[in-house]
Amino acid sequence: MSEEKLYAVKNDKGKYWDFSVEVNGFWSFSTVDEPVTIDKDLASEVARNSGGHVVALVEEPEKVVVSPEEAKLVKNCLWTNLQDAFLNNINLLFRGRRPEDVTRLKSALTNGYTVAKEKKYLVGLDGLVTTDGAKQYLTKKDGKWFACRRMPGMHQDFTDDELKTAPKWAQQLDREEVTDDDD
Repeated sequence: MSEEKLYAVKNDKGKYWDFSVEVNGFWSFSTVDEPVTIDKDLASEVARNSGGHVVALVEEPEKVVVSPEEAKLVKNCLWTNLQDAFLNNINLLFRGRRPEDVTRLKSALTNGYTVAKEKKYLVGLDGLVTTDGAKQYLTKKDGKWFACRRMPGMHQDFTDDELKTAPKWAQQLDREEVTDDDD
């Protein structure tokens, strides 16, 4: 995020000052050639001399990426309007977490957040092929685990938690992380 700020001058009628050399004055925003300046003193002087007021344009902070578990906690604080309690007691709420995680979660509460996609894995079954030679993969349907070629609509991309429920032999197999490109 840039440290440089931009300033506009706006009047009580909702019109903006045009900082271009040729056309000074207040105009509707859509017709202004240069609606902003980086010079705060210039914006203040224009506002003072023209009856407008300075508007500082601030970049929106980046949203923080949080885990699904962290998102639940932050969302609960927002839903129950516990922001102040959250900020005041965050060390209690996140006992045992690293200081940088606490800072990140405070930022998520105040600046917004997005939930990180959970990693998913594809488990190839080496040496297992269909009769036409296609590689087979660990697959699950209706609570049953089996081998199947890669097929759209089949549950073959698993989270770590899902793989913990797979048969022991399947948990020992190599897994390949699935990227968005693979979807």
